[in-house]
Parts: sequence; structure tokens; C-alpha cells
Amino acid sequence: MNHKSILVTGLRMVIGWHFLYEGLWKLVQGGWSAEGYLRTSQWIGSGVFHSIANTPWLLTIVNQLNMWGLILIGAALMLGFCVRISAGSGILLLALYYMAQPPFLAPSAEGHFLWVDRNVVEAVALLVLCVVPSYNMGSLLVQWLTQKLRGADVAADGGSGLGVKSVDRRDLLISLTSLPLVGAFGYAFMRKHGPVWERENIAAKKPDAVTSATVKSFQFSDIKDLKKPLDAYGKIGNVKISRMIMGGNLMGGWAHARDLLYTDKLVKAYHSDWRIFKTLKMAEAAGINTVLTNPALMRVIGDYWKKEGGKIQFISDCGHSDGLIKGAQVSVEFGACAVYMHGGVSDNWARDKKVKNFVETLAAMRKLGVPSGIGAHKLETIQFCVENNIVPDFWMKTFHKADYWSARPQEGHDTRDNLWCLDHEAVKKYMDKLEQPWIAFKIMAAGAIHPQEAFPYAFQSGADFICVGMYDFQIVDDVNLFNEIFPECQERQRPWRA
Repeated sequence: MNHKSILVTGLRMVIGWHFLYEGLWKLVQGGWSAEGYLRTSQWIGSGVFHSIANTPWLLTIVNQLNMWGLILIGAALMLGFCVRISAGSGILLLALYYMAQPPFLAPSAEGHFLWVDRNVVEAVALLVLCVVPSYNMGSLLVQWLTQKLRGADVAADGGSGLGVKSVDRRDLLISLTSLPLVGAFGYAFMRKHGPVWERENIAAKKPDAVTSATVKSFQFSDIKDLKKPLDAYGKIGNVKISRMIMGGNLMGGWAHARDLLYTDKLVKAYHSDWRIFKTLKMAEAAGINTVLTNPALMRVIGDYWKKEGGKIQFISDCGHSDGLIKGAQVSVEFGACAVYMHGGVSDNWARDKKVKNFVETLAAMRKLGVPSGIGAHKLETIQFCVENNIVPDFWMKTFHKADYWSARPQEGHDTRDNLWCLDHEAVKKYMDKLEQPWIAFKIMAAGAIHPQEAFPYAFQSGADFICVGMYDFQIVDDVNLFNEIFPECQERQRPWRA
């Protein structure tokens, strides 16, 4: 018994398992496409990859080749048929993946890589399969067919008498271990991706809370899961902005987590410089070209631009210890593409009827040469500005329904529970009249409302852009959702103002 061959046999089967599942997963998803993966390529062959992504019929062929290539390679490796051909095909496929998204250019949720990533490791393992023989059903089948065709009687001592070696019983048993593995794979796959009624029954039996220390079922959608990059943009002034803007509160540690006092520190601890770099790079790869945040994050954004070659734009809320005008000045000097009056400050000025503050601040912002806006949490703030002929280049207004379970609209504004929009119907009706672009923010009430509901409601209610706070593990899912709902949001009462 060759122990080296036994180890290689195990290696062959586990790699086959991975390839087979990757292919079947893509197939059963429905609508999966490599477009996003190809369109965001930046390295060798990027021109070819971009051309494929831009050619529908060719993209369809590549998608099918990718899915079925993974399935066939995986099945062949698991069972042990045409091992060298399958392993060589797998190496070629992994090399194409690497060329399209090398680890030193593409953000990844799978870990930290310096040239060598999972694709390289698997390619080396497949190279081993090409060189070192393993026990496999293919060679056994060839031997058996050869013996049958030659009419050889297999001798008890293991010889055929015709120059063909008989199948050793131990070799046979080791080679046939592929069969129970295939059975285990089939069972696991059906449990996870079986008929809808079966999945629903399984889900119904699950508890509605997880009490263990680690949520083992958590899946991080990486850039490879992007169906296509966001490609919907508008303009404020002469600045081109993605219809979905990344909110920067989470990166700055402002989590708005209701009465969970530790969350701000937890979020800030999570967002190391490296994590922010990765988050911004993933956002750019997904088509988001603008982040909206506070001047406090200028340092890390600047490092991202310099160290990572990032291009993402920066809209500043101008929150500064020396006032909004100073905040606007330092932001534009730094490179902000637009500025606006922080909503909390605007609300206080409107409450206190400080028309002069609005007029002077807006004039000072406009002198900086970038689009200048006014933010507000309260509808009364915008009404006050309009009534006093204070008209910015764009508005920032909180917008969401107040029908989530813990909302108490009858008690008025309650930021402890992230109730930032008391009367969404009144806001919608009033904003319909305004000619300036409108960026809707806090559209999910800081996590209380699902994006599936929040995104279309904001756009259909008249928002020209949505500002969405996202962790790195939410970006791809949010962009995929945006691309799904946005075409359905074109028919709305308020014309697009950007």
C-alpha cells in the first residue's frame, strides 16, 4: 500500500468537492454572472475581461463554461476519472481567476494575502495531482475493461497471465472511497439547496436567535459574488456621484446602536486603517464612487488615496470644533468633492430662527467652488430654509418609515431608537416640490429596516441618491440588491433632479 498515493487520493477528493460545490452553487443561484468579477479586473488581460463583460452573448458563454467547467472538473476529481486532464483544466481555470483578480489588487474577505492566495494554493495542489499518482476509479475501470476485452481470467495470485495486472483488493477499496464521499456530498447539497418546501421546513425549525459564541452560518459575500457593478450615476453640479453613496458613520465609530453603549467602541475597533482601506476598495470595485462622512476621517481617506491608489470621492458634513465654515474649508483643501451643513447643526439653527447663520455659511461654502448642501433631520429645517429663500445645491434629509417594531412616533423625535423621520409621507410630499437634488440618509433607521424595503421606498418616494452605511461584508449584497430594485424605481412622481 502506497501511503503517498493515499494522501494524494484524499487531496484529490477534497479539491474535487470544492470545485463541484462552487459550480453547483453558481448554477442553482439563478442569475449568477461573472460580469462583476470581469468588469472590475485591473491586471493582466483586463482589456479582454472587460470586453467579455461588455458583450452579452460572450458573457453568457463564459458564465456557462465557468459553471459547468467547475462542475465537471469537480466531479471528475472526486470520482477519479481523467485525473491529470481534470487537474490541468483546474489549474488553467484558477490561473484565469488569478489574472482577473490578483490578491494584491482585489479586496478579499478571505484573509490577508501577499501574492499567494487560495487560488495559488489550490493550483499547486492540482499540480501535485498531475505528478503524483493516486488511487482512482478511472484507472481501475481501464484495467477492468482491458482484462474483459482480452478475455483474461483474473488469477487468484493477482496475475492475469496476459501482461495485465489484476486489480488489487486494497487498491479497489481505497479507490471506491469516492462513492461514499459523493453520497455525503449529495446529502449535504440537498439539505442546503434542496426543494424550496424542504428548505422552508428546515428553516422553520430553527430558533430565531443564536446563543453560541460564534455564528457558524455567517456567509461573507465577497467581490467574486458581485453580479455586476453599480452603474447608475447622477450629477450634483459637475460632480458625478453613484446613486448609492457609502455612509461613513460606521468607519468613524458612530454606530447609532440605541442603548448598546459599547457599540461605538466596538465598531471603531473593527475599523482599523487596513479594514477601512479594504472597505473603500471593495466599494469602488462594486461601482460606488463616493463616501459621505466627517472631516475626522480625512486622514485615513488620504492614506487610502496615497497608499492604495484609491479614487473614491469624499462628501463632507463639515462637522468641526471650529464651526461648519472651518469644516468646509479644511474639507475642500483636503479634496472633498462637495460639502454640506451637518444636520444636527442645521436643525438647531432652524429651531432658533438663525437665518443669518444659514446665509453666511452657505455663501462661504459656495466660495470654495464645490456643490454646497444643507442637511436636516427634521422637515421643519428644510421648510425654514425654503421660506427664507435659503436654497442650497442639494439637500440631505433623513427618510424612512416609522413602522418598525420599536418605533414610537407618537413620542416625537427619539434618536435613541433611531427614529429620524417622524412623518415620511409629509417629507415625501414636500420634497416633491423642490428642484434641487435630494440625498436621503438614515433610510434604514440605522439598521432597524431591511435594505430590501428601504432602498426602493427611498427612490420611489423621490430621493435622487441614497446614503447607506455599510460594513465590508454588506457591500456586495447591497449593490446586488440595488441593481435588482433600481430599474423598477424609474416610475415615480418626483422627477430625477440629478
